[in-house]
Amino acid sequence: MPVRLSRREFVAGLSALTAAAAASPLRTWAFRASEQLYPPMDLSYFDTPISPGSAEIRIGYAAITWDKNDRQAIEDISALGFRGIQLRENCIEEFGSAAALRKLLDQHRLRMVALSSGSVEIDPAVEQEMIRKHVANATFVHDAGGLYLQVTDKRPTGRAITPADYKRLGQLLTEIGKRTADLGVTLGYHNHMGTLGQTPEAVDQILDAADPRYAKLLLDVAHYYQGGGDPAKAIEKYSDRLLFLHLKDVVELPQSTDPKHTYQWVELGRGRVDLPAVADALRKIHFRGWGIVELDSEPDKTRTPKESAAISKRYLEEKLGLKV
Repeated sequence: MPVRLSRREFVAGLSALTAAAAASPLRTWAFRASEQLYPPMDLSYFDTPISPGSAEIRIGYAAITWDKNDRQAIEDISALGFRGIQLRENCIEEFGSAAALRKLLDQHRLRMVALSSGSVEIDPAVEQEMIRKHVANATFVHDAGGLYLQVTDKRPTGRAITPADYKRLGQLLTEIGKRTADLGVTLGYHNHMGTLGQTPEAVDQILDAADPRYAKLLLDVAHYYQGGGDPAKAIEKYSDRLLFLHLKDVVELPQSTDPKHTYQWVELGRGRVDLPAVADALRKIHFRGWGIVELDSEPDKTRTPKESAAISKRYLEEKLGLKV
């Protein structure tokens, strides 16, 4: 049968218990023990910022050189020792499912660093369709175990570019980036020749208009150089927005009669980009992330994509001190 206490009896018993505890030697011991557990200490080091860790630059390779033959690209890139790969959205149709791609990448010990998802258009008429496309691609990236979604933009034709265009693009990047972030996939804007983000000044305006929480920068060092910029300075300038890089090189074609083809992409170390300065800048900002070597096609058609990749690998390791 349960014991029932009156309120007066309960309060009286509690008071007696408190008094006994106050007189107990145990209370004195507990107080002294607490003094021993928390001795005086110097807390001034909490006012000193923690130094960032040393740079950790991981090197991957883009499958674009293999011209949509992604299975061969995966085999060759893995065989050369690269541990990351960037694919284009054609791989979605080629593999049919993210699970199939992920299984093949796991077999070749490759991480899907990014998917090239195409362009962003600032035309309001296609906005919702475009957002749906990039979000669907980000879902594929997530399911394939990938990290990032790359987008460029489609430059309006037939009219002058205005500051409102840069602002509009920045806002769209933010909207897409919010949705991809919900999937655990970070959005990277790729500066690129022939787009709104062709020049350093344009990249500034686009990033200023985009929310830094949702739209990062994929810095292509060769496109940035060809657009009139200094990639090493850009690395320092955008250190807080830098998602990953395209490590790329370019040469001028002074004899070209085609105004659209006055330059050519080449293997690393064979062009005009100051790649040692790029590597130094990455170390200076303590960059910890991916650099993807990209070559749109072999400049010398007697070479295979794998042979071109091997040339760039040797340059990275022997000249830049970057381990593949």
